[in-house]
Amino acid sequence: MALLDNFRTAGSQLRNVDGQAVLKGTGHSAKAAGQRLMGVPIMLLLLLGLMTLPVPTLLLDTFFTFNIALSIVVLLVAIYVLRPLDFAVFPSILLVATLMRLSLNVASTRVVLMYGHEGGDAAGKVIQSFGEVLIGGNYAVGLVVFAILMIINFVVVTKGAGRVSEVSARFTLDAMPGKQMAIDADLNAGLIDADTAKTRRAEIAQEADFYGSMDGASKFVRGDAVAGILILVINIIGGLIIGMMQHNLEFADAVQKYALLTIGDGLVAQIPSLLLSVAAAIMVTRNSSSGEMGDQIVSQMFATPRALAITSFVLFVMGVLPGMPHFVFLSLSAAAGIGALLIILKERTDAGETILPMKALPAEAPSLKRGERGKKPGEGAPPKAPPPMETKELSWDDVQPVDIIGLEVGYRLIPLVDRSQGGALLGRIKGIRKKLSQEQGFLIPSIHIRDNLDLMPNAYQLTLMGVGVAEGEVYTDRELAINPGQVFGPLDGIKTKDPAFGLEAIWISPTEKDKAQTLGYTVVDTSTVVATHVNHVLSQHAYELLGHEEVQKMLDLLSNHSPKLAEELVPNTLTLSLLLKVLQNLLIEEVPIKDMRTIAEAITNIQPKTQDIGVLTNAARMGLSRMIVQRIVGNEKEIPVVTLDRGLEQLLHKTVQQAGSDGNLDSVALEPGMAERLQQSLGEMVQKLDAEGKPAILLVPAALRMLLARFVRHGVKNLKVLSFQEIPDNKHITIVASVGGQ
Repeated sequence: MALLDNFRTAGSQLRNVDGQAVLKGTGHSAKAAGQRLMGVPIMLLLLLGLMTLPVPTLLLDTFFTFNIALSIVVLLVAIYVLRPLDFAVFPSILLVATLMRLSLNVASTRVVLMYGHEGGDAAGKVIQSFGEVLIGGNYAVGLVVFAILMIINFVVVTKGAGRVSEVSARFTLDAMPGKQMAIDADLNAGLIDADTAKTRRAEIAQEADFYGSMDGASKFVRGDAVAGILILVINIIGGLIIGMMQHNLEFADAVQKYALLTIGDGLVAQIPSLLLSVAAAIMVTRNSSSGEMGDQIVSQMFATPRALAITSFVLFVMGVLPGMPHFVFLSLSAAAGIGALLIILKERTDAGETILPMKALPAEAPSLKRGERGKKPGEGAPPKAPPPMETKELSWDDVQPVDIIGLEVGYRLIPLVDRSQGGALLGRIKGIRKKLSQEQGFLIPSIHIRDNLDLMPNAYQLTLMGVGVAEGEVYTDRELAINPGQVFGPLDGIKTKDPAFGLEAIWISPTEKDKAQTLGYTVVDTSTVVATHVNHVLSQHAYELLGHEEVQKMLDLLSNHSPKLAEELVPNTLTLSLLLKVLQNLLIEEVPIKDMRTIAEAITNIQPKTQDIGVLTNAARMGLSRMIVQRIVGNEKEIPVVTLDRGLEQLLHKTVQQAGSDGNLDSVALEPGMAERLQQSLGEMVQKLDAEGKPAILLVPAALRMLLARFVRHGVKNLKVLSFQEIPDNKHITIVASVGGQ
């Protein structure tokens, strides 16, 4: 396949160079596409013709042979396919094969009833061969064999496959919301990109469609099995009536001829039907992991030699019992024992063990002196004194700098960060740094990971500037089932809370994952739990990660594209330290600073020039107003907002004016009783808007925005504070409530 792909790639490149080749290739592709589009209608017309028109015996033999070959090909494809979704067209093929088989039954029935009195190959060579060779020309034996095949197909294979398809379809549909939430969680944590998330969502939808189609296709297979029984009975009864009444055959002769042809016809149809039923059962019982069926059987059944060793012992005991077939049992016992031994040797080879032959040691080592025989080298010599330790003067190199970001783990979590043990946490943390750096607009410092024996074995701690800011406890042998708000049943496990967002969660065994997703839980592995927590903490503390070096680097990048603007910003308008403080204020209010050009233009256009950090921050926010509003409401034209009661707004204005600051919280304080009532009113309003699915936005005058933004940041979650000047011209506000401090 890889070689074919290379040839296709080379061909496409040649066609891109040669215009004539492009036209030729395009015409060929269009012709091939047209042929594929005509294939299905032609097939349906052919099936209709088999049901309605007389068919020559040679053509009937050809179609019967093609039906058998098709069933064998489908069965082998089902066995060798890597995963069920790679053969997603199987339900359609199953339907077409069933319709073809029923059409052949109708055509063969017509031939058997019209020419069955002649006997022999009157209905074709294939039916004759199945009637004479497979059942020895004995219609009684044929009836028994046909009945057994019908029982196997209808009662065992088809019924079981139909039940598995039904259950798989129901559980797949029930688990779709949980899988979608898991993909969204990985996307938000930066573990995957948008294209990967889109591909995974498409696979989930395709999986649901596949098992739903298989559930319906299994009903066709069961109906085909029932139709086979009815067709057999109808053919025998109809053949006896036609043979005795129209062709004056004796009863025994009519039974002999028509029964053999009818049973041969039934076997020709039921053997491909049984093969397709087995293929359907294989498809619905395959797991979703990628790999050939044979490789999975060998790797899972023969992963440990214990099963083969015990089987060998049991067969040996049965083989030595009197009256038992000793040769067969003892031979299989020896084969199982050899298989177990080969698995043991393979495991030792994979582990790096080698078995070396014992080698005779010399009676006396040449390096030993007389009287030292039997002693180890160096045993008789006096111990050497250790070399004197050199004293080294202290220097600044001995003072270790504090890690900006650190992750300390207990000893049981070391496999998560050890690539040699399959740890995936390092790669996910790298993805988090990349995602946050792109979102926030500056390079997030490296995260230094080390073990800490002072922590609990399953605990971890995230530090900023050497100080712990968050911690959690996880289990490497379990997965976390998070309750998103509505689930349909309880789970057994260790109850806890999601470290990042505080949601109710349960640590469950990996074998309970499918059950948890079916009940509506979002199931994530240990690495994802830690990575999501790290992403959440770093997003909240992004302003602490921004320093002078990062701001200078941002100015350097700005100067590459807008050198005059960068020079006007620093040092003409403000200093580097003031710019750092403004950018930190934006990050505190969860406003990204990646649009450095807009921020610089907004600050440099302030008239008159000022060094007030509050005024500079408000100016930068007004420059970024479209991005701020879009992050809250998206592309919606209407913005639902909450305003302050007019009396409360005037009171806050007076408080700010008396403090002599435009929203400087260092010198402004609200009366404790009023602050408590205002906080309670805003909290109730946020809960009401969340229940209605609306964003919570508090719209206030620009002079009060920073004061109230600081106030709600520590007391009211999920509430955004905007000023009237930050609403873009293309947006319309809708006042949904007014809040007062009374």
